[in-house]
This record gives sequence, C-alpha cells and structure tokens, in this order.
Amino acid sequence: MSTTKPNGRIILYTGNGKGKTTAAIGLALRAFGHGMRVCVIQFIKSNSATGEHKAISQLGDRFQIHAMGRGFVLKPCGTPEDRAAAKDAIALARSKMNDCDMLILDEVNCAVDLKLLDAGEIVELVKSRPPHLHLVMTGRAAPQALIELADTATEMKNIKHAGDSGSPAVNGIEC
Repeated sequence: MSTTKPNGRIILYTGNGKGKTTAAIGLALRAFGHGMRVCVIQFIKSNSATGEHKAISQLGDRFQIHAMGRGFVLKPCGTPEDRAAAKDAIALARSKMNDCDMLILDEVNCAVDLKLLDAGEIVELVKSRPPHLHLVMTGRAAPQALIELADTATEMKNIKHAGDSGSPAVNGIEC
C-alpha cells in the first residue's frame, strides 16, 4: 500500500441505506489515528447530543465536528433559515479546508437535493480544495457531477431497517 500520493482523495457515500455518516466517521477515525487533523461539518443535522458528537468532543482539537443544520428539512428549498444554515455550513467548510487533512461534508448531498445549495457550488468547492485535502461527502441522492468528481463513490442500499417497523432510534446504533 502506497502512502506517497500527494493528492487527497474525494470520497462519496450516497444511497437510501443506513451507514453513510457511519462510514465517513470510520474514515475520520482512521485518519485521526494516523495523526491527521479532521473536521466534520453536518449540513442538515442540528443535534450535538449524538454518540459521534460525544465521542469526538473527547478527542481534542485535531478532530472537530460542527452540527450546522436545523434538523429535518421537510420540503424542497426548506425555509429561509434552512437555506441560511446551509450557506453558513458551506462557508465554514471553505474556511476549514486549509486547517485540516480530512474534511467531511455530512449530508451535503441532501442539502443539494433539497435545493438548499446548488450542486455547482459544491463542485466549485471540491475543485478548489488544497491538493492534500481528503474530502468526504455523504447523503442520499448525490448529484451526478459529484459522483464523477469522486475517486471512490459508494451507494448504500436499504434492504431492511428497524425503523421501517416503527422501532425507535437506539443510542449507539442510530444516534
């Protein structure tokens, strides 16, 4: 396995199945274990009481997580506050690109699909990243333009989910 490639990877997780954020956090832990600085920016999620927030808050300054959203967006275009939160999240992403080795844009695909952000804006962000930066994007309904930019794109497919039968979310599994 070569570790000499100077350019960061672009990784995308999409699909209707569970595990996109979980996969991204797993990559982040791997990077952190190799001494990298990691920043996670969550575009839709607003809750900082999740298990990942609790764990990451114990890891110090080299691993940051920011819940920038307002929670579930119920319709395309959301509210003006939803769009403003997405714009704030993309601004934070731009400001963090030079301060970390891995930047995770959690649910950015959802923000585009819900028309809170324009796909072209995310494409521009990806193309303007520093060469060393590993950029990870998650969320359902990834735009084709982002899939094409990715070095690795994975689609999570839902086969069965406990929530489909009305089971509440379980700490440590879904939150």
